[in-house]
Amino acid sequence: MNKTYYTEIESILGTLILRGTERGLTGLYMQDHRHGPEEFQRRDWQRDDRRFTEASAQITEYFAGKRKVFTTPIDREAMGGIDFQRRVWAALETIPYGVTISYGELARRIGQPAAVRAVGLANGRNPLSIIVPCHRVIGANGKLTGYGGGLERKQQLLELEKTRGSVALTLAERY
Repeated sequence: MNKTYYTEIESILGTLILRGTERGLTGLYMQDHRHGPEEFQRRDWQRDDRRFTEASAQITEYFAGKRKVFTTPIDREAMGGIDFQRRVWAALETIPYGVTISYGELARRIGQPAAVRAVGLANGRNPLSIIVPCHRVIGANGKLTGYGGGLERKQQLLELEKTRGSVALTLAERY
C-alpha cells in the first residue's frame, strides 16, 4: 500500500488540503468538504509540504488567473472510486476552463444519457476538486446545484473563470 502524504495551503477559498502518494495527487479538499477526509482518516497521513510544491504553485497560478490547465501528476489508481466514478471524473477533465455543462450533458459524454442522477453522485465524490473541475457542471436549468465545497465556493470558482477566461470560448470551440 502506498504511503499517503498531505499538506495544507491557503487560498481565496480558505485552507485547502492536498493529499497524494509518491506518484502524484489523490485529493484536494476544502474546509468542511462534503465527502472529504475526516480527521481520523488523516492520522495515518504524513505531512510533507515539499512533495506538493508543484501542485501548490499551480493552484496559486489558477487563483491568480495565470493557469487554465493543471499538469501536476495525478495518481489515478490511489484516487479510489469505482469504474463508473472514474469515467465521470475523466470526462470532467475535458471541460475547458470557463465553460459549464449540465449533468445531462456529462452523462451523454460518458455514453450513459439516462444516468444523470448517478453522474451527479459521482461528480459529488470527485476527490480532486478544482484540478478535476467538477465545479463546471451545473443544473439543466442553468442553476448551481451541489458542490462538495459548498455552493458559495462553486460560484466563486465559476466567477473567477468567467472574469479571467477570455480564451474560454476559443477552447470550447475545439470540443
